[in-house]
Amino acid sequence: MQAGIVGLPNVGKSTIFNALTAAGAASANYPFCTIEPNVGILPVPDERMGRIQKYIPTQKQIPAVVEIVDIAGLVRGASKGEGLGNQFLGNIRNVDAVLHVVRCFENADVVHVDGGVNPLRDIDTIDTELCLADMESVQKQVDRFGKRAKAGDKEAAAKMEVLEPVLKLLEAGKPARLLPGALTDENTKRALRDAGLLTGKPVLYVCNVDEKSAATGNAFSEAVAKHAAAEGAGCVVISGQVEAEVSELEADDRMAFLSELGLTEPGLNKLARAAYTLLGLQMYFTAGEKEIRAWTIPVGAKAPEAAGVIHTDFEKGFIRAEVFTLSDLEQYKSEAGLKAAGKLRVEGKEYVVQDGDIMHFRFNV
Repeated sequence: MQAGIVGLPNVGKSTIFNALTAAGAASANYPFCTIEPNVGILPVPDERMGRIQKYIPTQKQIPAVVEIVDIAGLVRGASKGEGLGNQFLGNIRNVDAVLHVVRCFENADVVHVDGGVNPLRDIDTIDTELCLADMESVQKQVDRFGKRAKAGDKEAAAKMEVLEPVLKLLEAGKPARLLPGALTDENTKRALRDAGLLTGKPVLYVCNVDEKSAATGNAFSEAVAKHAAAEGAGCVVISGQVEAEVSELEADDRMAFLSELGLTEPGLNKLARAAYTLLGLQMYFTAGEKEIRAWTIPVGAKAPEAAGVIHTDFEKGFIRAEVFTLSDLEQYKSEAGLKAAGKLRVEGKEYVVQDGDIMHFRFNV
C-alpha cells in the first residue's frame, strides 16, 4: 500500500519527503525538479511500543512503516499533457491514497506557478485536472458498458450504477470520492478501483506552513481545514522548513528545538499516523526477548492473514493465535500474570485482529 505526495510545483513536496524519509530526493526552487517518483519508507511512531517494553524487556523496537511516493508537481493543463501531465497522472494512478501538499506560507524567494499564495485555488487546480482526466476515462466506460447493459448484461448494469452518478459528479467538477459510499462501501470502493479513477482515492490535505505557524497553523491552513471538513477528508499542519531542520539535528537536540516552537513532537509523526489511517491500515505487535515489532495489516484482517505478513508459512500452516491486550498487560504485569488471570486468549482462523493486539502464532507446515 502506497500513499503518493502530490501538489503544484514549489509547494514543498520534496522538502517534506526528504525530511520524512531521508531518501535524498532532489529539492530545488523550480518546477519538475522531482521527475521520477521517489519512493521512501516512513516509520509510523507508536507510543504503545514503549509501554510494552516496560513489561516485556527487549533488545530493540521495530515500528510499522508506510510507503510514500514523491510525485512530480502538476500544473494547469496536465489532463491535456501540459508539463509532465501524462507522467503525473500515471504515477498517481498507481498509488492507493493521496497526500495533497498545499502551500500555506508566504515566501518571495520561492516562486508560485500561479502567482500569489491561494491554497483553495491550488486545490481546485489539481482537482480540476484530475476530474478532467477521469471524466474522459469514465465517458468511454459509460459508452462501452451502457451498450452491454441495454443488451441485458447484469455485470455491465452493475458497473453503470456507479459510473453514471460518478460521471455527473465529474461533469460538475467534483471528485469521485464524494460519491456516497466511495470510501466506506466495499462494493462502491471496488467499482471505483476497477474504473481506475484518480479522484476516487482517499485524500489527506497536508498544509505546509512557515516556521512561526508550525504549532498553531495560520489563516491559509484554516481555510484548507474547512475545505477538508466539508468533503470529509483529513487535514494536518506541518512546516517543511522545520521538519528539514529537525532531520539534521542529533536526537538529543530535536526535542529542545521543537519545544522552542511550541511543538511536542515532529509534525511528520502526525503525518505518518494520518497516512497510515488513510490507507486503511492498522498494526498488531509481537514481543519477545529480541524485539518488539509492529506489523502492518489492513483493517478487518483475520488472524491467518495477520500471521502471513510475518511469513507465508505462518498463514499456510496457521493453527491458532494467542492474543492479549496492552491494557491487560499493564494490569497483570507479565505474560505469566496474564495466563494466570485467564487473559491470554486463544483465537482461531475467523478471529478479526484488533488494532494494538499483541499476538503469538502457532503454526505447522
